Amino acid sequence: LTDCVCVEGYLLWNAGRTTSEHLERNADKLVAGKDVLEIGAAAGLPSIISAINGARTVVMTDYPDPDLVNNMRQNADAAAPFISQGSRLHVAGYKWGAETDEIRSFLPEPSAGFDLLIMADVIYSHREHQNLISTMQRTLKRSADAVALVFFTPYQPWLLPKTEKFFPLAEENGFTVTKIFQKVLDKVLFENDPGVRTQSCNRSFSADIPQDETLRRTVFAYELRWAPDRLLH
Repeated sequence: LTDCVCVEGYLLWNAGRTTSEHLERNADKLVAGKDVLEIGAAAGLPSIISAINGARTVVMTDYPDPDLVNNMRQNADAAAPFISQGSRLHVAGYKWGAETDEIRSFLPEPSAGFDLLIMADVIYSHREHQNLISTMQRTLKRSADAVALVFFTPYQPWLLPKTEKFFPLAEENGFTVTKIFQKVLDKVLFENDPGVRTQSCNRSFSADIPQDETLRRTVFAYELRWAPDRLLH
């Protein structure tokens, strides 16, 4: 998962599905009239749900691979008839940690930043943690109401401690971290996969590595906000 771009990048992952459900339940608070950025969108369902539920601006992004971007654009185009009047859904390629001028250019006020960041199943890439946080720092509006939703499933349960290091790193870089819930889904996403991408990336795995199917079916949900001392006064 962490060292290669696999075909699963086109799919709706568990955290994306759960994030979408959370956004629908809390649309009045989180989405309506807001400016939204999704980082690592894959199929882009949370972005589409945000646009359908009245977000002012939605920017759906993933790695700037033409096929990935075209897949997002096709999904956005298919959803267009259902998107609220007055909402704008944009698609762009974006590499985590890179300059954010292009994605901010879609905002009505580019200097203001986004009210909501969506980061669903992205922090499994441990070496990208600092880049993700850098993107958060450059894009999240400096407001007490602005929030980043970070949802993830430990598809490789033995790497969960490394994945969770994202959160203290975020705190060190000016954010508060609040766990809001965890949810056990009915089945694992990759039913024939012990957690390491063998078919797509030709990786081998050890059958001796302990597995925890419950963890692999669990979505952990967090809210990250600016620490009070980092807000504009």
